[in-house]
Amino acid sequence: MNAAVRNRPGSLSTQTLPPSILPGSPMGAADGDTELPGFARLWTAFMSARLLIAAAILGLHVAVHFWVRPLPLWILGLCTGYLAMTVLARTLATPQGPGRSFDRQWVYTAGLDLVFFVVLQANQVGSINYVPLVALPVLMSAVMGSRALALGTAALVTLTLLAHSLWNNDIGWAGTGEIAQAGLAGGGMLILALLTNQLSARLAREEVAARRSRIEAHVQSLVNGMVIDAMDDGVLVVDTDYMVRSANPAARLMLGSDREVTPDQFALDDNPAWLQLAHIARQTFEDEPVDAMEVTLHHEDRHSSRLQVRTQRTPTVSDSGRCLCVMFMQDLREMEAQLRTEKLAGMGRMSAAVAHEIRNPLAAISQANALLEEDLTDPALLRLTTMVRQNADRLGHIVEDVLDVVRAQGPADPHAATDTLELDALVHRFCGEWIAQHGAGARVQLHLGMPELPVVFSPEHLRRILVNLLDNAARYATHQAGAIQVSTHPVRHGPAMLMVWSNGPPLEPSVRRHLFEPFFSSESRSSGLGLFICRELCERHGASIGYERTERAQGSVAVDGNEFFLSLRRAPGAFVTTFLDSAPPT
Repeated sequence: MNAAVRNRPGSLSTQTLPPSILPGSPMGAADGDTELPGFARLWTAFMSARLLIAAAILGLHVAVHFWVRPLPLWILGLCTGYLAMTVLARTLATPQGPGRSFDRQWVYTAGLDLVFFVVLQANQVGSINYVPLVALPVLMSAVMGSRALALGTAALVTLTLLAHSLWNNDIGWAGTGEIAQAGLAGGGMLILALLTNQLSARLAREEVAARRSRIEAHVQSLVNGMVIDAMDDGVLVVDTDYMVRSANPAARLMLGSDREVTPDQFALDDNPAWLQLAHIARQTFEDEPVDAMEVTLHHEDRHSSRLQVRTQRTPTVSDSGRCLCVMFMQDLREMEAQLRTEKLAGMGRMSAAVAHEIRNPLAAISQANALLEEDLTDPALLRLTTMVRQNADRLGHIVEDVLDVVRAQGPADPHAATDTLELDALVHRFCGEWIAQHGAGARVQLHLGMPELPVVFSPEHLRRILVNLLDNAARYATHQAGAIQVSTHPVRHGPAMLMVWSNGPPLEPSVRRHLFEPFFSSESRSSGLGLFICRELCERHGASIGYERTERAQGSVAVDGNEFFLSLRRAPGAFVTTFLDSAPPT
């Protein structure tokens, strides 16, 4: 019977296993099921041996009947019937389990053999001796049955042999030798049955233990595989030929290896970007394990990967002298992001406390300055109060930004997270309000391509993000018509896109790297929290925000500009009835 452990996604399951091979279960035979594959093979071997013996006996008697002397037809019929019974047992019968006591299966196997061989011995053809054949049912009972069944079968054989000797010989010195020979053969059968049964039971116990160990090892292997696959760190197993024997999903992601294209086993010299890892593996095999080495993998079709690698070398495998190198890889960007998140959490708590403490004296300063300004007429003094008011307002905006960061990092509002809104309608309204407030006029153009397509977002949060992006765009864009463009665009089977483009100068690489970090700004008078708050609000709603330098049509000329784009989740069940394209409108 097959007994294996198979791995299903996210879980471990065991196929139906007989109780006798499960860990902690004794070997039993009362359930009527074949419990050990070895037992099934023994059963097949015994049934095949019976079939061959039956065919040989029938052939022998047919040869004697036609070439030596005629035999009674009932003997030929008996041999033919026995052959037919062995064929039926070989093809139709199934093993009933080791260690079983007397049952009907013993009757048509060992019992039938015993009766058949005794009848042949009682009606000997010439000088043929059938006594050695009675060892077959004894062995079968000893190997496949219980100890009582084995000894009982051997005892029955002994009594039968003694009875046959007594029947054929008179009591006296003449028949003593043959009776002694029958008794000696029976005693040998008893010893053979006892020893064979003990060996069989021991082998069965060892097979149970071996199968239990294999099952436990298989389960442990599956658990280890699941743990390694779920690890955030990449794990590579490399041999001395620099072939990757195993790689978990995190490692493949760091290597830029696509499972659909790259085979399960691949070489580190297949891709020039991985040559640094091959050098680390060589160093591990030749010298000693590497501890926390930083490497940068330069990919051709994607951004480079910055990794921290440490290695361990396994002991030598058997007598081959070969060993394996296990690489543990950590994405430095992820580590830095996690560290930054922890710092931001602590900074947010401290900033919130400071902001609340600043609010009250700041309000008092602003109120006192307003009262003082009402009584002043000297232009020089009025300029001073104006400077106080402007700086107080600036400080108030910074305090509000800090508190906005704390609110954005707090628990999500369940009502806001489940709001559905028509993106085009709200974008049109919010942009109209901003244009009217800033007198932008033709400077801002709208390209809305998602009529009546609902997305999941909070309207108030969308307003804050859009106003922040428009303020940033207006700060650097020219005053030409179409210098700022706001567009919406659906992606087939993907998110809804909202883009804010402006024809401002390109951002410096040092600025691009820190765009969405808090308190980072290229201007001295900015708090540096605007884009960070936008990112935090997007993440609260399962959206994302990014930046890229793109080209747009401004009038009849293609112009490079800065574009911030939002990927928004569509509402459940939303679909687009118009033609969808993957490129933004121009």
